[in-house]
Amino acid sequence: MTNTVTVAHPSGILKGKIQLPASKSEANRALIIAALSGKESELQNLSEANDTQLLQRLLKSDAETIDAEDAGTVMRFLTAYYAVTGQHKTLTGTDRMCQRPIRVLVDALRELGAGIDYLGEEGYPPLRIRGFQGNGNNKLKVRSDISSQYISALLMVAPLLPEGLELELEGKIGSRPYIDMTLALMRHFGVTATFEGNTITVPHQQYTSAVFAVESDWSAASYWYSLVSLAKEAEITLLGLREHSFQGDSAIAGIMYRLGVHTTFTEEGVLLQKKHHEKQVSIDFSDCPDLAQTVVALGAALGVTVDMTGVESLRIKETDRIQALQIEVLSMHAHLEEVTTGVFRMTPGLLGKEELSFRTYQDHRMAMAFAPIALLQPVRIQEPGVVRKSYPRFWEDLAKVGFELTYSE
Repeated sequence: MTNTVTVAHPSGILKGKIQLPASKSEANRALIIAALSGKESELQNLSEANDTQLLQRLLKSDAETIDAEDAGTVMRFLTAYYAVTGQHKTLTGTDRMCQRPIRVLVDALRELGAGIDYLGEEGYPPLRIRGFQGNGNNKLKVRSDISSQYISALLMVAPLLPEGLELELEGKIGSRPYIDMTLALMRHFGVTATFEGNTITVPHQQYTSAVFAVESDWSAASYWYSLVSLAKEAEITLLGLREHSFQGDSAIAGIMYRLGVHTTFTEEGVLLQKKHHEKQVSIDFSDCPDLAQTVVALGAALGVTVDMTGVESLRIKETDRIQALQIEVLSMHAHLEEVTTGVFRMTPGLLGKEELSFRTYQDHRMAMAFAPIALLQPVRIQEPGVVRKSYPRFWEDLAKVGFELTYSE
């Protein structure tokens, strides 16, 4: 892997059309549901992201030991998939993956009749999954303020449970659009479910085969919004995005309206154009935590004060994203601090003339969130290959709109 890439843009003017990668959130759910159906489904526009390619390979694998690498959805979705389909597997991942908690999901699956053992520290991968014996229990209470992926994992396997599942979500529901996306995809593949109040009910039933075309990725779109905001002039079309999307990160269109980007939906996707930005914004990221890094980096570059709530889950992502942001914005003379419990404020400073260098912490979103600052001055991104997790063509796409990329060891 190349150690660094230095990114610069001589003119600051962006024009072009970009074919975004497909949504790995949609693709990974569709892959699990199609596998659970036991029937041949036609999945179109599957994501080229490493997480999706990895899940495709693992679902076809007969190996006893399964390596989910650094992919959170893969680890969590396969834990439920292997357990409820009665498979015997050892499920592991990278060192960082084995530091990311999974107790909430494992406890829930055990309550339903799954045999799961921890092979290392209690509450964390690696896991030994040893089949499923339905015990007649079809009611669960699950904390809903940690990761929606636990809930989605349980929902997708729920139709296969002998009595179905009644899932009560306790506490504030984080990333609700991802739960809604899961239920929408389940319905697309023939399953009925209800979501009333804090309770989701899924009767026992069978998935059907279906044709499903995966939408382009709104998370990937967020970096292009940031690029347009920082450009001197910009007119960028992002292909394959839908106005009425399953993806919670489509919220970026509304967020970025305040941060200098106007969105026009077209038959091709969306047209992004520059506009004036506000000087201070308050944003609740409860439904779209993956957008927080993009907004913090952009706010620091624009000189916009950003108040954030709903970012609790960032502590348990690919890295501790709160801590990583706090460190990296310092080089931009900005500060990110928790001003009251659960409320973070990013206070911008004045950008200096010195070259900016950003670490990525093995986190694809850190690389892509800070790269747009190259429109103001050259930046160096360490370990740029991390983008393969969700947007493998990111650097090539930047080159298409005039960015100069210099790689070095």
